[in-house]
Amino acid sequence: MTDSHKARGERRAGRAGGRSDIRAGGRSDDRTDGRSGDRSGSRFDARAGGRSDPPTTGDRSDARAGGRSRPRPRAGGRRRKRARRARLVLILGLSFLVLLVAGAGWIYFRLDGNITTFDADGVSGDRPEAGAGGSNVLVIGSDSRSGGNQDLGGGEGEVGRSDTAFLLHVYADRKHAVAVSLPRDTLVDIPPCRLPDGSWTKPRTSAMFNSAFSVGETAHGNPACTQNTVEKLTGLRVDHTVVVDFAGFAKMTSAVGGVPVCVPKDVYEGDLNPHRGSRGNLVLGKGPQTVSGRKALDYVRIRHGIGDGSDIGRIKRQQTFVSGLFKKVKEEGLNPTTLLPLANAATESLTVDPGLGSAAKLLAFAMSMKDIDLHDIKFLTLPWRYQGNRVAIVQPDADALWAALKADRTVDGKDAGGPSKGDGNGPASSSPSPTPRATVSGAGIAVAVYNGTTVRGLGARATDALKDAGFTVTHTATATTQDHTGTLVTYGPGEKNQAETVAQLFPGSRLEPAATAGVVITLGQSYADERPETGTTPSATPTDLPARLADAARSADDDPCSDLSYG
Repeated sequence: MTDSHKARGERRAGRAGGRSDIRAGGRSDDRTDGRSGDRSGSRFDARAGGRSDPPTTGDRSDARAGGRSRPRPRAGGRRRKRARRARLVLILGLSFLVLLVAGAGWIYFRLDGNITTFDADGVSGDRPEAGAGGSNVLVIGSDSRSGGNQDLGGGEGEVGRSDTAFLLHVYADRKHAVAVSLPRDTLVDIPPCRLPDGSWTKPRTSAMFNSAFSVGETAHGNPACTQNTVEKLTGLRVDHTVVVDFAGFAKMTSAVGGVPVCVPKDVYEGDLNPHRGSRGNLVLGKGPQTVSGRKALDYVRIRHGIGDGSDIGRIKRQQTFVSGLFKKVKEEGLNPTTLLPLANAATESLTVDPGLGSAAKLLAFAMSMKDIDLHDIKFLTLPWRYQGNRVAIVQPDADALWAALKADRTVDGKDAGGPSKGDGNGPASSSPSPTPRATVSGAGIAVAVYNGTTVRGLGARATDALKDAGFTVTHTATATTQDHTGTLVTYGPGEKNQAETVAQLFPGSRLEPAATAGVVITLGQSYADERPETGTTPSATPTDLPARLADAARSADDDPCSDLSYG
């Protein structure tokens, strides 16, 4: 063999040896000897777990020699692409969930930001005890020219006024509800109310009900004063208070796509404003129609030129409208599509007590009524009669109404106290009550109640006891002095027998004659020390409504065109 042949053989052997070393997992110095060696080393390092550049044409033989072919890298590429797509889908999915959760949080944050609460410091400390069953919500319609109300025909000036109000009682079984309208011109006693400067007013008697909302003469009114007045009037604890202004009312009706109503006759601009001097344009045509926004507001506010032109007639129309609103929301369904626009419109214009001061709390209250059938949502008006150009409360009908609500008795006399009052297996029944020491009938006897102690709620406790026994309570307030140890019953000329009847409910009380007419009881510490469960006060007895009140009730599913003579 010649030297040249020998050299070529050695070179071939050297190259083969270098490749075999690399395939075995080792490294060859050939990687640094020239371009081809460098590419070869990179490629085989990648097979050992590292990364390499894509193979070039000069590396094909080495790749085949290493046991891998071109199709295998292409399959791996497809797998990598599929993996990248899977990761992309996962990332997009997680992003969507994050956005969804964040969106829900943003919605609640936005709704919470819309809600205004009033100062609870103005709520009286002498309140009725909380009910064990149903809940009471006071709804006030605000009438002022402040804010967006000016363009919607609000009242004169910047002072908030109460245009309408009703007390909504949701029964403990969450299957029944009744709304009791309170005429704005009703003569009532208004207890002390807090002014913006922190001072308190003196109590007033025979004042118009809607004047309570204007105490303090602020643009947003005084919801706490109205709440105090309603608690004093009814003997029921108001769990929540909601104020809605004209702008909010108009927005809510638009949010649900309008409310079906029926108008007994054509209504013109002159009917809305009797001072206009001319009939003006047609506002609402006669017959059934759907109204929203400004037209809905005109429908519930008009009182002149339609029906008897009174506020009582307007109340009936307002009850019909609220019935239609309930019906519309129920038909649309309690879903986000329906509730979100309504919630947004409502929260922008609602003023509520701190207990309802969040979107979650408002939604929870709304959902608590979702199972109430329209037929079991009733509307009543506080028993009334005209007294000059004002409205007086008719007794004992009014007290029978409040007693029925307190006992969770429905308009048709059913016990709607819920499962908590029964054994859960049969019809609900009233909780057992202690037997009163004496059977007392206070029918036809009027009495004023004063708390002569520093014990809060004592006057309300005695008022409940008297009303449960059939007495008419004309006044409840705090006595001039709060250091009375015993209970005192005073009476005017010829009223001793009536005073003795009152005293039977308060064992140990003293009787004293007085120069002025009227039976008055001033509660002492001895009454505060008594425990109701010992039987020293009469038990609550479920009371059915008088037939004339029950017959006048309207259901939310009634035909809006029935009784077209109303208001």
